[in-house]
Amino acid sequence: MRPLHHALAAASGLLLALSFPKFGHAAFAWIALTPLLVVLPGQSTPRAFRLGLTSGVVYFTGTLYWVAQVMVVYGGIDRVTAVLINAALIAYLALFPALFAAATARLVTAAGLGALMIAPFIWVATELGRTYLLSGFPWVLLGYSQLPALAVAQLASVLGVYGVSALVSSLNAALAITVLRQGRVSRLVPLVVTLAVVGLVAVWGTSRLSAGTLTREGEVVRVGIVQGNVDQADKWNDARAADILTEHVRLSREAVAEHAELVIWPESSTPFFFEADAARARPIRDLAREAGVAILLGSQEIERGAVPRYYNSAFLVGPDGSTRGTYRKMHLVPFGEYVPLKRLLFFVGRLVEAVSDFSAGQSAATFIVRGHAISTAICYEIVYPNLVRQFVGRGSELLTTITNDAWFGATSAPHQHFAQAAMRAIENGRYLVRSANTGISGIIDPYGRTLSQSRLFEPAVIIGEARFLDGSTVYSRTGDLFAYGSVILTVIALVATVPGRRKVQ
Repeated sequence: MRPLHHALAAASGLLLALSFPKFGHAAFAWIALTPLLVVLPGQSTPRAFRLGLTSGVVYFTGTLYWVAQVMVVYGGIDRVTAVLINAALIAYLALFPALFAAATARLVTAAGLGALMIAPFIWVATELGRTYLLSGFPWVLLGYSQLPALAVAQLASVLGVYGVSALVSSLNAALAITVLRQGRVSRLVPLVVTLAVVGLVAVWGTSRLSAGTLTREGEVVRVGIVQGNVDQADKWNDARAADILTEHVRLSREAVAEHAELVIWPESSTPFFFEADAARARPIRDLAREAGVAILLGSQEIERGAVPRYYNSAFLVGPDGSTRGTYRKMHLVPFGEYVPLKRLLFFVGRLVEAVSDFSAGQSAATFIVRGHAISTAICYEIVYPNLVRQFVGRGSELLTTITNDAWFGATSAPHQHFAQAAMRAIENGRYLVRSANTGISGIIDPYGRTLSQSRLFEPAVIIGEARFLDGSTVYSRTGDLFAYGSVILTVIALVATVPGRRKVQ
């Protein structure tokens, strides 16, 4: 295989990585896959797979480099082992671009360059695959890159983030055909058609943003977001517990003084088990009762029994100081909240010891605030489109997410996480309120526009207005139908492929 082919595949991976915050720009995504697609025609399936693997390794190294740091600083394992685990994750995720490249090359060999226009559906099929296979890790899906291009991102309200991925990758495919069909006027047809579709989406999205109908509907609720900025090393230090609670209560009083009706604390914000420690929880309940506000907070929960079970939970404290509801996190973080295959993974013993062994919740529970249902996704859950959609299906009129991004440090991860949360607002036509221990906290409107946000690594109180909305988007009604349709189309196209027949003109 020529070195130039691998160089172009690596260029695709680099451009993909540069499509995401905090170092990149959304514009790179529109050309990122083109170098890889240009070298796929004429390649055998194994060679195409290796080229896709090259792209994937560069792509995920550039966007997930921070995983090793998390394990070193907070997992208690040595740097070499952490790098090896990070590399294993990257290698696994790179299999999906590799499968994309192999499938695309096979179709082009059988059906000609026009088959490149099926590549967007193949790409979406692989993104859906990495959302669910082996617990899933749908971080930095291509569609997330377009959050800054809000007019285009509005497509998520119809087809979800996967639809945005398809739109972006379709322009890449059209550009590749234009490059490969040199000397033919027909080479411009896919590009012109695709640009027209992108233009129509952008015009429609701009109109949707300008109308802003959802920002005038529903009942207004004034929210107060508390960002405690607790260092991860201090979080479970008993000597710091009283100070941590006092600071959160102080910041909450600031929010109440600004007429907040709903105060939101981050994930695991109490340095004790909220429901199990009545004495320590009393200042929170007293504050809610005195101010007549609801407080949504994250805390660990224990269910006692012959074998105690632990949950990463969210609690709503009502204006009367009582617990009005509990949500237990359903989608746990592998190697963060539980360790899969513990017996096989003996080589990460320190990490296994450091990780809390949580149990998963079983229900997309909602809370009632002022007669309206609201929901919260805890940390990593916000990157799962269908999970958040379940809350809306249960009647949630306001989305919240509570998280502790202290793990990520000053890397790209907090910025990536925030952008992915904003896409959920667009998909479901809901305001989204995000409380993060060290930031980024903020309020996002139903069109993905950030109304207010905090800076990283400083205590903060954010006050702003959101709205309870009960309408539905096309996406909230149909879910990931487009993504599953892409899987079906990919399978049909591959089954229809005749092995050994070459046609690349």
